[in-house]
Amino acid sequence: MSEEKLDFNPYFFNLVTMFASAAWQQLGKIQSQVDGKVHRDLQSAQITIDMLLMIRDKMKGNLNKKEEELLASTISNLQLNYADEAAKPEEKQSEELKTAEDKKIG
Repeated sequence: MSEEKLDFNPYFFNLVTMFASAAWQQLGKIQSQVDGKVHRDLQSAQITIDMLLMIRDKMKGNLNKKEEELLASTISNLQLNYADEAAKPEEKQSEELKTAEDKKIG
């Protein structure tokens, strides 16, 4: 059995996806893995995105092209979704979370 050479470090990939998953949950885009409910916490989402930005800055020059692309696209997608969520009026945010909860229950 031959070993395949990966284009990226699987530990780095897991680190980025772990932070991304947390941010998606904090943005209220996916349900919590703990209780299965959708929660929205923009302050925590911003902190998680800031941590990914810090990783990008600290790892500059130490990542290959695939790893840089993974990190850049993850950060970009999260920032765009954060801006979208932050721009929503508070009433609409609560209404959307309730609708998402109702869909999961029913």
